[in-house]
Amino acid sequence: MTKVTLLAGGVGGAKMAEGFAALDDVDLTIIGNVADDEEFHGLWVSPDIDTMLYTLSGRINRAQGWGLADEGRRGLDMLTDLGADTWMFLGDRDFGLHIYRTERLRRGDRPTEITADIAKSFGITSRLILPTDDRVQTRVRTEAGWLSFQEYFVRERCAPEVLELTYEGLEDARMTAEASSALAEADLIVIAPSNPLVSIGPILGTAGLRDALKTASAPVVAVSPLIAGKVVKGPADRMLAGLGHRADAVGVAALYENLADHLLIDNSDTALAGEISAKGIAPHATDILMPDLAGRARLAGEIMSLFQELEKDCAA
Repeated sequence: MTKVTLLAGGVGGAKMAEGFAALDDVDLTIIGNVADDEEFHGLWVSPDIDTMLYTLSGRINRAQGWGLADEGRRGLDMLTDLGADTWMFLGDRDFGLHIYRTERLRRGDRPTEITADIAKSFGITSRLILPTDDRVQTRVRTEAGWLSFQEYFVRERCAPEVLELTYEGLEDARMTAEASSALAEADLIVIAPSNPLVSIGPILGTAGLRDALKTASAPVVAVSPLIAGKVVKGPADRMLAGLGHRADAVGVAALYENLADHLLIDNSDTALAGEISAKGIAPHATDILMPDLAGRARLAGEIMSLFQELEKDCAA
């Protein structure tokens, strides 16, 4: 069994995790993004972590890539009737998970332990851990002022131009012992095709985690979230361009410079290979689109084949 530690957030991260989880020879640990978390109706909601939980347990609404399949909204309808602001969709069973999490947080339980217990209850065999147990929240500055990430992402539908990003609480966030161990003990570390600014950025910004990644003995393979300068889902391309980064695989490589050893790019981006190599990252072109479980397992399998080739080169 190869110990794979995956840094992941968003739908792209969940897809990559599902691909690795489908492989028999992989012992998977996921370090998930918590900076999208926010309180709604008195309950603590963790969208990226919940998407990972629902995906790996087979409960995900595959048509939309998030939320539960066959979900109701009677609870939300009642809140709407009572005049509550209900732009954030929370389904009936979804509410149950948020109630459980919030009750345990109020008892003082560690978020990492709560997440592990939910994963176990859902029958998930991969380990889902958090980069930090401290509260970190992404904030987005637009022309209208500062918004929480969920206000920008859900309420405003990613429409405003992003002028600045900040991560409240990140300067004081401490890496969990579980995240430290997952990086130190990994045979292979993979950065999922997640938004590098708002999904991977807060993970890497956790105190000690970037250094742990740099000093890890395992090779680090990143997967570009961009294909021909466009994302499959989400605002990453527009965010990158708006904040002065290149919105292509070279821009992704620049963000992972001195961290990633290899970068998987799409076949349509082979012309960028030279610029990526110049940043000290080895590019590998393939089909990085993951439209279904077979595609996710295929891409994860290609990453494992790359790892095996690297192992052979080291042995030689």
